[in-house]
Amino acid sequence: MAIDIVPRRAWGARAPRGGYTRLDSTRGVKVHYTGGRVDPGVVGDHDLCVSLVQSIQRHHMDGNGWMDIGYSFVACPHRKVFEGRGLHRLPAANGSGLNSGHYAVLGLVGNAGLVQPPDGVLHAVLDAIEHLRERGGAGREIKGHRDGYSTDCPGEPLYAWVRRGAPRPGDGDGDGDGTEAPPFPGRVLRYPPVTRGEDVRTWQRQMRARGWEIAVDGAYGGASRDVCRRFQRQQGVEDDGVVGPVTWRLAWEAPGTPEAAGTPEAADAPEGPEAPLT
Repeated sequence: MAIDIVPRRAWGARAPRGGYTRLDSTRGVKVHYTGGRVDPGVVGDHDLCVSLVQSIQRHHMDGNGWMDIGYSFVACPHRKVFEGRGLHRLPAANGSGLNSGHYAVLGLVGNAGLVQPPDGVLHAVLDAIEHLRERGGAGREIKGHRDGYSTDCPGEPLYAWVRRGAPRPGDGDGDGDGTEAPPFPGRVLRYPPVTRGEDVRTWQRQMRARGWEIAVDGAYGGASRDVCRRFQRQQGVEDDGVVGPVTWRLAWEAPGTPEAAGTPEAADAPEGPEAPLT
């Protein structure tokens, strides 16, 4: 699939205040999240994505005092890539002294609301990275904002994906067995209350096949939630005990870990765009 770019004029971008600094090449790309709450409704309404990108630009220009939105590109759940500063232009989102080393790509997820990146966001982030490599002189590195800068950005779920090598959804995780996850059932599995159904049974059966001690009874209760939390900690994503799209996919595509069943349940202002949006 070719990259689906939303040009600046199409999302109503404000004109920059001044000229951009030329950027001929970089070592790669750094991945970001908003750092604020993202309305889960963006998954079903692209107009909300447009409004959110406009809000981010306002925050960066009027709140941070930057000349423009700080990101090179913004990836939304509909696998569309918003043009931010674009190709061969110095971003402002990576932190003082770090912007010339990497382009900056934002995935439209936050620290509340929409936290787990949908497949469309991950595909769009990778579409932007490939575009930057082909036309912007970006190198092979894919890093998180927190790499080299003190911040929580890009959040645990998105950073865990980066650390796994940023695989395409459905492509496996490189070190795993390449098994593709079945389609996400469309509802999250959580407790309380007990969630029941064949989707629960499918997830439980897969977790048992991975070596976890779990009953395959189609009832997602406290024991299933505890296994989910331990698995999430092992994979470096938020351990909320909820089987959402990311945890579901990881159950099939994450690298195998033979110690799974015995894994202990152990706890695991500066220039930056992760300030809450206004």
